[in-house]
Amino acid sequence: MTKDRIALYPGTFDPVTLGHIDIIQRSCRLFDKVIVTLAKNMKKKPLFSLAERKEMVEDAVKHLANVSVDAFDGLLIEYAKARNVSAIVRGLRAVSDFEFEFQMALMNRHMAEEITTVFLMPHEKFTYLNSTIIRDVANFGGDVHKFTTDFVAQKLKDKYKNEV
Repeated sequence: MTKDRIALYPGTFDPVTLGHIDIIQRSCRLFDKVIVTLAKNMKKKPLFSLAERKEMVEDAVKHLANVSVDAFDGLLIEYAKARNVSAIVRGLRAVSDFEFEFQMALMNRHMAEEITTVFLMPHEKFTYLNSTIIRDVANFGGDVHKFTTDFVAQKLKDKYKNEV
């Protein structure tokens, strides 16, 4: 009996973008199971609560049978070891992402040699996307339907309408 190849795709996902979804779908083709996990990043002040972000990601991946969504607090590598993960998936949009991701991958390897970091590039039409840009566009009343799911676009519209 072979062991399932389980990948972990961590992030803040505030909110989830089509670029994130593209990476998740690519991961699904490479691994038996993919766990999308939302980080409680104390350095960031997310627009959406952890529960809201989890709901948006769950909605975005509901069509993918081998994906689950979870949240964690603490060291990612400890979370990964506890779930028998064989790989951590990280998305690279541009060369500027690489230095930080490379440092993190090396530190994770130092702490758990058995877990490999896999870098995936999103489709080129999503390389400029990030959650900050989508939040900014939505904040100024712009249409974000081309950049995220309809569910997330509505959540952004509702969030900014309530903050006025």
